[in-house]
Amino acid sequence: MSAAPSVQPVPSPLTPGLRVGRAALAVSFLLQGTTFALLVTCIPEIQHRYGLSDGLLPVFLAAVPILAGVGSILSEQLVKRTGARAVLRVVQPAICLSLAGAGLGDSLWQLAIALGAFGLLVGALDASMNMLGVGLQHRYGRSIMIGFHAAFSLGGILGAAIAGLGSHYDLGLPVLFGTAGAVIAPLAVLTGTLFAGPAELGDAVREAAEAAARSIPWRPLLPLCLAMACAYIADASVSNYSVKYLTDGLGTREDLAKLSYLGYMVAMLLGRALGDRAVQRFGAVAVVRGGAALAALGFGLAAVAPTAWAGIASFTVLGFGICAIIPQVFAAGGRLFPADSDAAVARLNLFNYVGFLVGSPLVGAIADGSSYRWALLAPMLLVLAVLPLAERFAPAPAAVPAAT
Repeated sequence: MSAAPSVQPVPSPLTPGLRVGRAALAVSFLLQGTTFALLVTCIPEIQHRYGLSDGLLPVFLAAVPILAGVGSILSEQLVKRTGARAVLRVVQPAICLSLAGAGLGDSLWQLAIALGAFGLLVGALDASMNMLGVGLQHRYGRSIMIGFHAAFSLGGILGAAIAGLGSHYDLGLPVLFGTAGAVIAPLAVLTGTLFAGPAELGDAVREAAEAAARSIPWRPLLPLCLAMACAYIADASVSNYSVKYLTDGLGTREDLAKLSYLGYMVAMLLGRALGDRAVQRFGAVAVVRGGAALAALGFGLAAVAPTAWAGIASFTVLGFGICAIIPQVFAAGGRLFPADSDAAVARLNLFNYVGFLVGSPLVGAIADGSSYRWALLAPMLLVLAVLPLAERFAPAPAAVPAAT
């Protein structure tokens, strides 16, 4: 998920339709956060149900971001023909069905189909949801995207809590995922009827898409791209392996282990709520440096955690660190290209998928060859690579000229 790009005001009254559309999209982000958290916190149960070996698990996990990238590209073509609202209305309920499918099967080929569909649909959802959000943001004429991503974090907390209750009461994946799909899918359909459309947005989505398509040079963005990739490698490591580390590495009960991801998402939500004030007080460079150091500390503490609660606390610390880095990457890209900030954000967001593609196989391969404790040191070292890049987050005295 990407953070908020800079926007240029688009004169338009804030009609009731716009406000309803904004609220509906926030609910959509929350539902997706819930769905995603349910999947990633139940990886140990998925592995057990399908007899998936530790060596094969990273392959399945890596396939999801690859297919998400494909889905994102394909959705751009669909959006041109039907609009972001139409795509989002279809793919979000379909994701709920793919989640249910992941819990109802019992053979590896069934899991492969369910996760493959989940990956493709997540890519399409991510693209269409953010396109619609950027369109609303352009129409509002001010940044509102951070609120949408805070709703995603809130959904992640809800999903992790539901998964923990499911494990505590031994509901099993068919009941947990099946019930979640049966509840969330109708909510997604209902929410989709309230999305803002052409009557409310006018040409805002098209204007945002045209801005994002403009050509800008890669070179000034490369340090920020590297920082983004490192941050998402850390995020992918937590999403896919925090619960598994506690269950397999520390011998924790599955219901308690899910608190590791819940604590991480709570920290992300609180960090996003307080992050802007920290930047205003201490500056972006200090916040990014502190975030990278805190994230590395979280990984280090998790790697040596003697108990489950120590591990949960470590991943919570880690969340406070990561949440400070990702939004500032987008903000720095917007400052580099103030006239083409949407294009810069689109470039930087590609490294969301790069981070997930690298993070899951890296941690899984090291864990399979040694242990999860050693595996957590890899993302720790990579997130430390953000420290020397922190100077790139300082406001420049003169912005790079807009591309022509």
